[in-house]
Amino acid sequence: MVEQLKPRFSVAWINQIGEIPQTEWDALAMPLKTPFLEWEWLHSMETSGSTTARSGWLPNHLTVWRDRTLIAIAPLYLKGHSYGEFVFDHQWADVASRLGIEYYPKLLGMSPFTPAEGYRFLIAPDEDEETLTELMVGAIDQFCRHHQISGCNFLYVDPEWRSTMEQHGFSSWLHHGYIWQNQGYETFDDYLGAFNANQRRNIKRERKAVGTAGLSLKALTGDEIPRSYFPLMYNFYSDTCDKFGWWGSKYLTKKFFEQLHTCYADRVVFFAAYSEMDDRHPIGMSFCLTKGDRLYGRYWGSHQEIDCLHFDACYYAPIEWAIQNGIQLFDPGAGGRHKNDAGFLLLLTIRCIVFTTVDCHKSCVLTFTRLMI
Repeated sequence: MVEQLKPRFSVAWINQIGEIPQTEWDALAMPLKTPFLEWEWLHSMETSGSTTARSGWLPNHLTVWRDRTLIAIAPLYLKGHSYGEFVFDHQWADVASRLGIEYYPKLLGMSPFTPAEGYRFLIAPDEDEETLTELMVGAIDQFCRHHQISGCNFLYVDPEWRSTMEQHGFSSWLHHGYIWQNQGYETFDDYLGAFNANQRRNIKRERKAVGTAGLSLKALTGDEIPRSYFPLMYNFYSDTCDKFGWWGSKYLTKKFFEQLHTCYADRVVFFAAYSEMDDRHPIGMSFCLTKGDRLYGRYWGSHQEIDCLHFDACYYAPIEWAIQNGIQLFDPGAGGRHKNDAGFLLLLTIRCIVFTTVDCHKSCVLTFTRLMI
């Protein structure tokens, strides 16, 4: 009888995504619904100086190989703080501090600064996902033990991945988000038909206010976008963040936006607002990304305070474009109860949390649970 040999797996931790050829990484990332785990997006984060040890986002990606073939990846970051995650775990850090336990650094799995659902391990479709997931969870746990890392969190996970990870000892922490779903609309008027008369009047009034101000909105994507619009978008993004002071969440560099022109423009959709006097230089703009039948809102800004321009550029114009282009789901970004008025449904999003088996940290988790009760 011929002996069945076990697959020869090896694990490697890398600090630069550039160590992996784009074709090999994207062979695992492209089948996913989310665009935010693709090589170009994460690589631009690193090479632009947005995710570095200095910013508190040290890339520390887990890779799994069969001989010399890349078969699985977990995009991960060592964090010295909780900023840029948009899910606040300061309570955990506070309780850990009271117990004399070091909460930071921690290991984090998410697309940096991107509160959009879809994170999961990247596993080749012809591989045994259960076997590789078990291997990767074990490697993460061993890494945390060896380096005295308090634990590992996965944020904004793929809903289908949630049950898989719960079987490996993960706990889910649910948070709400506002999502627009296409209910078979063929026109923007069909979308308006889902509202009552008063709501329809409000939306029409808000869009009309933008036109009354002498502005028009245009959607631009791919080769339609001038190169100059990418650094301009950074300026809008930067100004908007500065208005919110400490809560401004300005994490991305100008270089990051500039690099998107050459490597990621096919995923970008800008909704640019032009005045009647100048149809070449937008006075305001929102920045979205698209993949398949999904649209994701990210940032926006304007040189002037124009009544209702924010709602039109960030919600109504993208929804109209989504209907025209067969988009089924539009995630406009984090926060904002006002999104409900624009037809975004309140849905639960998932934050999965796993802690290492370091005994002291287990006591921290149990103590926090009792405090919450």
